[in-house]
Amino acid sequence: MFDKTEQSPDKKLLLIILALLAFGWIMSSSASVGHFGDFSKAIKQAGFILVGISVGFFVLKLPLHLFKKYAGYAFVLTLILLAIVLLPDPIGRSVNGSRRWINLVYFGFQPSEMMKLVMILFMAKFLVKQEKEVTSSWNGLIQAAIIVGLAGLLIMLETDLGATVIIAATALIMLFLAGSYIKQLLIVGGGLLTLAGIYVYFDPVRLYRLMSFWINDLWGENGVLQTRQALIGIARGDWTGVGLGAGIQKYSRLPEPHTDMIFAITGEELGVVGMLFILFAFVYALNRGFNIAAQALTDGRKYSYYVAYGICTWFALQISVNIAMNIGLFPIKGYTLPLISYGGSSMLFSIIALALLLRIDMENKTDYKKRKHYV
Repeated sequence: MFDKTEQSPDKKLLLIILALLAFGWIMSSSASVGHFGDFSKAIKQAGFILVGISVGFFVLKLPLHLFKKYAGYAFVLTLILLAIVLLPDPIGRSVNGSRRWINLVYFGFQPSEMMKLVMILFMAKFLVKQEKEVTSSWNGLIQAAIIVGLAGLLIMLETDLGATVIIAATALIMLFLAGSYIKQLLIVGGGLLTLAGIYVYFDPVRLYRLMSFWINDLWGENGVLQTRQALIGIARGDWTGVGLGAGIQKYSRLPEPHTDMIFAITGEELGVVGMLFILFAFVYALNRGFNIAAQALTDGRKYSYYVAYGICTWFALQISVNIAMNIGLFPIKGYTLPLISYGGSSMLFSIIALALLLRIDMENKTDYKKRKHYV
């Protein structure tokens, strides 16, 4: 199955990943069948998961130094794909006013999901190569800002503020790990927040959503309907839920029940028990992931360390924001719940990212004398 000189991946982490995939398919299928009235989404999601697992298995076979070697090419390719999204129909595809997909007939490919992973791979290579500049001057930080800015500009043109925030925040945390001065990072982070604020201010739709959430009474006439319905669904679920498939919020009451609001659907149908399963499974997986990153650093393999830590940071940020949205702590935004929500691009690159994490663990456990090509 694997090279005889290498150990098998972390079995407990692999089991948790597979359990989340199975659980996610069940919940997204329940939500999509109720929302769309057929099984087509459930069938497509099963296909996405199978493709993701197949690609993930292939990734497990590849040493990480190959990803380091070709990270630059992958970054340029992803920038090109992000630009292609902006082309008019039928090449670029617009949904709900946002142009984020390349039309591939059977499904829409979302390059911004690819960029979340590619940015980590490329930024890790940059940090290893420019370690001295990153830790001793503004020059390295400015170069990193240009890298993130190129991707962020193209994604913002698609009106995908959520993906831009995740990518930028992950990159800033990786820079912090590399030893950048906190003062410099605060200045850059503050600048990015200011730009995001200006963007929202001049976008009437986003400004209305934000003002509705923070100013209007949630339960009043002008309250945020989506957040309100999510909380009603969770409240109906109580401890054990109303039963799998028996929820009512997915029947047009709660928009996007199979993607952004899948956690609320879980709360309604499986109750607090179902939500706690998701929380504890992700916490366990992320804890093992951060331990894998720490071991790579102990072994002196900084590229592996940055990649593992970047992947775990990306997941932690996106999971936290998605759950916060569903329980009314954060305005509704297009954040999927990794491995749980419906979506081909998100599912594919989430699985690839976790396969890379498992690959790093395999290289951690390989005999040190046989690691000459490990990074």
